[in-house]
Amino acid sequence: MNHSELQSPNHSPSLMELGRLFFKLGATSFGGPAVHIAMMEEEVVRRRGWVSKKDFLDLLGATHLIPGPNSTEMAIHIGYRMAGWPGLLVAGISFIVPAFFIVWLLAWVYVKYGSIPEFQQIFLGIKPVVLAVVLQALLSLSKTALKDRVLRALGALCLGGYLFWKQEIEILLLAGLVNLCLRKESPLKAKVYWILPFLALGLILSTPFLNSQMYLDLFTNASDISNTSIFLYFAKVGSVLFGSGYVLLAFLQNHLVDSYHWLTQQQLFDAVAVGQFTPGPVFTTATFIGFLLGGHQGAVVATVGIFLPAFIFVALTAPIISGLRNSLSASFVLDGLNVASLSLMAGVAFSMGENTLRSAPAMIVFSLSLLALLKFKVNSFWLVLAGATMGYLGWV
Repeated sequence: MNHSELQSPNHSPSLMELGRLFFKLGATSFGGPAVHIAMMEEEVVRRRGWVSKKDFLDLLGATHLIPGPNSTEMAIHIGYRMAGWPGLLVAGISFIVPAFFIVWLLAWVYVKYGSIPEFQQIFLGIKPVVLAVVLQALLSLSKTALKDRVLRALGALCLGGYLFWKQEIEILLLAGLVNLCLRKESPLKAKVYWILPFLALGLILSTPFLNSQMYLDLFTNASDISNTSIFLYFAKVGSVLFGSGYVLLAFLQNHLVDSYHWLTQQQLFDAVAVGQFTPGPVFTTATFIGFLLGGHQGAVVATVGIFLPAFIFVALTAPIISGLRNSLSASFVLDGLNVASLSLMAGVAFSMGENTLRSAPAMIVFSLSLLALLKFKVNSFWLVLAGATMGYLGWV
């Protein structure tokens, strides 16, 4: 990338610029939320300078505290930060639309021909590239987030907690509270012995969210598959689901296959595979399932249902994020959340690395991609395209 391509940090993008950028990201960001967020950081922080690293981290911490698809909520947050309420809608919808149409088309092919195109080989070429993209974002953001010894130690603990405990919401809540307790400047004048009650409080507060599956059993009419029931089911999922695409799979398995019998096991696996192997939000799995259950209208209402809560939650929280930095206590909590968010990304990257770097070609693609990103500032779009081509040709 030529340095002349960088825009001024004070540049305020138009709605058209926002729409173009997030449409491109939605069409090219393979690999799940960690990769999507890493690509957003590359575009809006380092390439365009629309958002500072500190503000980007604050937005990232905020997205982890609300249910729904984190990368989509990040796009919505950035849109609001850049252009207010119109930007909120434009960025979010632009990020969702490419994946929606791709998955919609694949669902039609699946129903018409009984199968879907094989994505596995292409994705094998893309995975080492997106791992390099995530690692680059972690290196970039950690310089801002890990600004003192306390936060570095907290980050290490959060990473260990994620790898061995897997409770994302509890880790986030406790990281914010522990950082508040350990700060001498805290208005609470907290001592170390304050940590234990805060830990207990964090566990108690997070338990209802972690058991959010129980909310999906309320007001559910499993005997009737209609556009209304499809919309309501996916709206409930979007309203209570924290975590990764694997958590989404567990929810869908429990209800749509085991309890409601709306789908077969194979249909669910095929739907999740399409969501994983196509660009953009993994939650477009709902588009595929909606088409299976209700045709074209089902695809639309399922997609609207699962993403609508994200727009509502961001609309409610976005206006107060900037003000939180003016509160000393809230600022300490945000710092803890930011470190925990990066630790979650690092945990995802570690898991991705275990599953990705299993062959010499994959390690070569990863190393060359990381070098191209760090040394030559190559746009990740071209690296993803190159990785997909190598995978298609069977070189990875």
